[in-house]
Amino acid sequence: MQKTERTKIRRVPSRGSYDRSVINQILDAHFLCHVAFIYDNYPVVIPTLYGRQGDYLYLHGATSSRLMKSLGKGVNMSLSVTLVDGFVLARSAFHHSMNYRSVVLFGQGSRIPEEEKYRSLKIISEHILPGRWEEVREPNTKELKATHLVSIPIREASAKIRTGPPIDEASDYDLDVWAGVIPLKLIATYPEADPGLKDGVSVTGVLKQLLDKYA
Repeated sequence: MQKTERTKIRRVPSRGSYDRSVINQILDAHFLCHVAFIYDNYPVVIPTLYGRQGDYLYLHGATSSRLMKSLGKGVNMSLSVTLVDGFVLARSAFHHSMNYRSVVLFGQGSRIPEEEKYRSLKIISEHILPGRWEEVREPNTKELKATHLVSIPIREASAKIRTGPPIDEASDYDLDVWAGVIPLKLIATYPEADPGLKDGVSVTGVLKQLLDKYA
């Protein structure tokens, strides 16, 4: 992916990547993004779920959503995704850090037409929980009308990644202070059944796959 002035990594550029496969890997490893845009002359940041297929991200929301209304009009926006992989504990307060994988994307969204809503919703569902779409009731006409969707092209983006131990001042390595990495990860615990769940309905293989993924 071509580097631009907006995507150029300025702070520790060696941690940056413009490789499309790296960007896609990070996007595919998560499901929550934060979208920044201007609404009524003030900045707004909204967290929302997303799905990726090919060269596009897909977002959905209520028809009354300011996010959907704004992105559907093609306003300039920025989107970020971050996965925190660990606390990096140094010997000094200054050099504490985090290990992480992140993507920042710039561009404009496009509203998904009515005839493409079903497919786009399925993309989001399959991105978050593959196979679940086939188990549940599909959205009806009323629900589709109450939902807006937008697609965002992945054309102007960069990734930034930090891995490894802390980087301390040479003089601090003799200090009697523990230093290292505390790994962090998103986990799923055993499902909590809906109190109204029909008798005899058990956890499906799809949900078990989710537990395995986030174990």
